[in-house]
Amino acid sequence: MRYGYFLVEPQDGDAIGGLRDQITKAAADGFSSAWLSNIFGLDAITALAAAGAQGPAIELGTAVVPTYPRHPAVLAQQAMTANAALGGRFALGIGLSHKIVIEDMFGYSFERPGRHMKEYLDVLIPASRGEEVKFEGETVKADLRLTTPGAGFPVLVAALGPRLLKLAGTKADGTVLWMTGPKTVAEHIVPTINAAAAEAGREAPRIVCALPICVTDDPESAIGRANEIFKAYGKLPSYRAMLDREGAAGPGNVAIVGDEDTVLAKLDELRQAGVTDFVGSPFANRERTSNLLIGAAKG
Repeated sequence: MRYGYFLVEPQDGDAIGGLRDQITKAAADGFSSAWLSNIFGLDAITALAAAGAQGPAIELGTAVVPTYPRHPAVLAQQAMTANAALGGRFALGIGLSHKIVIEDMFGYSFERPGRHMKEYLDVLIPASRGEEVKFEGETVKADLRLTTPGAGFPVLVAALGPRLLKLAGTKADGTVLWMTGPKTVAEHIVPTINAAAAEAGREAPRIVCALPICVTDDPESAIGRANEIFKAYGKLPSYRAMLDREGAAGPGNVAIVGDEDTVLAKLDELRQAGVTDFVGSPFANRERTSNLLIGAAKG
C-alpha cells in the first residue's frame, strides 16, 4: 500500500508558494503522492500545476473535482495541460459532488447522477487520451478531438454506491474514497469495483482511501474533535450511507485514531481490505501523526 499526503490549502497571501512547500516536503518525507481538494478556494488542477511544475517527482492528484460545472472535454483539456506541466505526474480525481452544491449553489439539475457520470466518462476518458470523440447522450454531447499535450493520466472516480463503483471499475482507473471505513471498504467497495473491472477484462483498479487520522493517547477526545471538524460530512447523503454501512455514528467513528500501534494496525486493516493508496488527513496532534505517516511511507 502506497502512502499519500493530503495537502492543506494555505490561507495566507502566498497560497501557491505554500502548496509548493508542502509538496516538496511530502516528497522528501517519502510520500508517493499528494492530493488537493477542490471546494470553494483554489482551483485544484490549476493550483497543482502551478505549485508542482519543476518540482520533485511525486504524483499530484485532485480529490476531487466536481463534474457538473465543467464540460468533460473542457475538464480533459485542463487536466491534460496540468499533466504536461507536471511532466506526467498528474492524477485526475472527479466526483459528482452533492445535490446541495450542484442544485442549490450552481443551479444545475442533480437528477439521475449515475446517468450523468456514465455519459461524462464516455467523453472524458477518450478525450483525455487525445482520441476523437463523437458522442450524443441525454446530458452530454461532444464532437471533437483535443490536440493538447499531456494525454494519458489516471482518472479516478469518487464512487461509493454500486452503480458508480461499477463505472469506476469498467471505465476509469479506480476510485477515491472519503469517510469510508475499513469494514465498508472490505465488504462493499473492493468487491464491487474489482468484480466490475474483472468482468470487463481490466486490471485491478486503484483504490485511494483518504481518511482523517490522529495519533493520540486520548482516542475518545480525538473522536469527538473529528466529529466536530467533519460534522458536515455526516449529513451529506452519500457519506451518510457509507457511515451507516460501517455502523458509525459520525465521521469521528471512521477516523483512524489511537496510539502508534493502534493506528498502524488500522492502516494494515485497510491494506488487507484492498486499499492501494492511503491518504492521511491529520486533524490533531499533527507532528506526532505526521511522524507515524512518514515512517509508514518510508517503509
